[in-house]
Amino acid sequence: MDNCSVLHMFLTLSIMTGQLEGNLHEIQSSQTSHSSHLRVRRGWIWSQIFVEEEDPTPRKIGQLKSDYDTGDFTIKYILSGEGAGEIFIIDEYTGDIHTVQCLDREQKPFYILQAQAINRRSKQPVEPESEFIIKVQDINDNAPEFINEPYISSIPEMCPTGTSVIQVTATDSDDPTFGNNAKLIYSILQGEPYFSVEPKTDLYTFAISESAPVGTTVGRIMADDGDVGVNAKMIYSLEDLEGSSTFTIQTDADTQEGIVTLAQPLDYESKRRFVIVVEAINENIDTRFLSAYEFRDRTTLKITVTNVDEPPIFTETPYRWKVLENAPVGTTVGSVYARDTDTTNNPIRYSISQYTDTSHMFRIDFRNGTLYVAESLDRETVAWHNLTINAREISDGQLFSSVSVIIMVLDINDNMPTLSQHYQPYVCEDTKAGELIELISATDADDPVDSHHFYFSMVPDKHINPNFTIRDNQDNTAGILARRSSFTRHERRQYYLPVVIRDSGSPVLSGTITLTISVCACQPSGHCPSGGVEAQALALDISMQTVLGLSLCFITLAVLSTIMLAVRKYRTLRLKKLLTHKLETEEFSEKAMSFAIPEIESNKTVSLRPHPRRREHRLCREEVAASIRMSLCHSNLIGPEDEVFQQFIMERLTDADEDLYVPPFDWLHTYAFEGTGSATGSLSSLDSVTFDPCDEGPHFLRLTPWQSGAEDETSF
Repeated sequence: MDNCSVLHMFLTLSIMTGQLEGNLHEIQSSQTSHSSHLRVRRGWIWSQIFVEEEDPTPRKIGQLKSDYDTGDFTIKYILSGEGAGEIFIIDEYTGDIHTVQCLDREQKPFYILQAQAINRRSKQPVEPESEFIIKVQDINDNAPEFINEPYISSIPEMCPTGTSVIQVTATDSDDPTFGNNAKLIYSILQGEPYFSVEPKTDLYTFAISESAPVGTTVGRIMADDGDVGVNAKMIYSLEDLEGSSTFTIQTDADTQEGIVTLAQPLDYESKRRFVIVVEAINENIDTRFLSAYEFRDRTTLKITVTNVDEPPIFTETPYRWKVLENAPVGTTVGSVYARDTDTTNNPIRYSISQYTDTSHMFRIDFRNGTLYVAESLDRETVAWHNLTINAREISDGQLFSSVSVIIMVLDINDNMPTLSQHYQPYVCEDTKAGELIELISATDADDPVDSHHFYFSMVPDKHINPNFTIRDNQDNTAGILARRSSFTRHERRQYYLPVVIRDSGSPVLSGTITLTISVCACQPSGHCPSGGVEAQALALDISMQTVLGLSLCFITLAVLSTIMLAVRKYRTLRLKKLLTHKLETEEFSEKAMSFAIPEIESNKTVSLRPHPRRREHRLCREEVAASIRMSLCHSNLIGPEDEVFQQFIMERLTDADEDLYVPPFDWLHTYAFEGTGSATGSLSSLDSVTFDPCDEGPHFLRLTPWQSGAEDETSF
């Protein structure tokens, strides 16, 4: 049978790791290789310390020394931090550091410790506290292991020599950066000469930061293919040997490269290295020339996660605590805890955000995160406190994280009960004994576990109240009852009734409230018209009534004085207008009356009768003008021969003759009917074509022909 006809064969492979090359590295300065993690302090002298793993012999591994140490043993050296006192001890006089336990690099690769140097006499530090690192050096103490064994594969018969059968992968837990401890070489122990194995596996090695966001490109890989065009198109896939899906791969359509991208967040402290198998297969397969298996190939990806200094992480979020409202200042409320998840494990300082505790009700121990009560709490004022606590790394003040702390203030019975509203009870004058006067209820600012229950009673006294009593209804209400009948306002207008209210809290608190019961003249239905307000108003004392009466009088006098001043001012202004009108009228009358009367000789002028002393009361100008217009209008329409006109003229003449104080307007009556037979003709405007006696507008008459020649004009 041909060798290629064998369908299944079992192979035994061996893997050898490279020998440790070279001696241990020289001791180097910690400040040089770890400058990003250590604080350099002037005066301290030490070198970075290396310890070989798996060494069971206690031995000196290094020394700490201050340049202030003169050798007189006055300086005491103190060691603290990871493994201090258990794995590492220090000679307090010389600063020599010894190991007392065997170390394992695969368990913990390095230790961070703190050193102090203090004066033995003064107990004061001669150097600031500082950190240093003890690094565990790797030895080749871990055998390589195959991943996902056993491997099972099959190949077709008559396959040519060089056909790929399967790819196997192994890992080594030793340090790949130190010598050849993690270098792998593959060989076949059983299965030759039919099969051979490549002693070394081609690896793609990439590195990515743990802070890289999802979607970041990790790297590119390329499978060689002698074909061109569509025959060279590739499809890539990932097979994570450790069962995770942290990365994905896709094909670049232009270059046919496989692009590896990040699919999930990374954490250096959880997982630092990934070994992934990548398979490339042709998109177009032609089985006429090769089997389908020969159109694919595999390689291995090794992705290393690099460390990033991250902010501290709280162990809980959010924190929820409770505290009694009567807790004294200094009471511990709770503690928060955050740690630096980085390998440096920097110390943490805690603080309360000033924007969430503006009243400074709490304080925190910046070293251990313990929260204390700083001011007296009151649940009835603030029942919940929402704080924000910050945790900040000391070595890098920029790195910090925050957490919410919710504090519930628990209630205690520290508020006395009181009436639920302001009651204004009243009793009708015809109330009978035993009648309900008022139904009252109570309230309490406290928050009891079950519910409030109040008890009502009278004030304890040796004398029984003859007027009223209280009946507790056992449902947080009480009734005020009358003890007697026939209350009258003449006898007494108000009664005062103290009421004692107790709560069911622990301890029991009570309060006394005094009700004012007014006597009211109620309607037949028993309703007080003013709801008790009338009785309260009647109960005002005499002094208050006097003040109100005087105030009302002063207001009335002020209003009357204002009105009188306004009336006086009005009369003064009107008198001025009348006087002005009088002067104008007298001047006009004298001008109008100084002409010659038609019945007398033309060379004589006769004045009207002398003006006697006139009365103060006169007709207003508008009334006179209206009367004149009516007279003229009637005389023009009726005529002098009409009986009505003659009667009108006679009445006006009689009024003028009997009234010695009439204004000199009566000359107009003369012109209303001047008679006949005058040689000079009429001086009246009745015959004038330009004068309409019924027109209310101003008209002018020229009287100069009978005057001395002066051109005076008069208007009606």
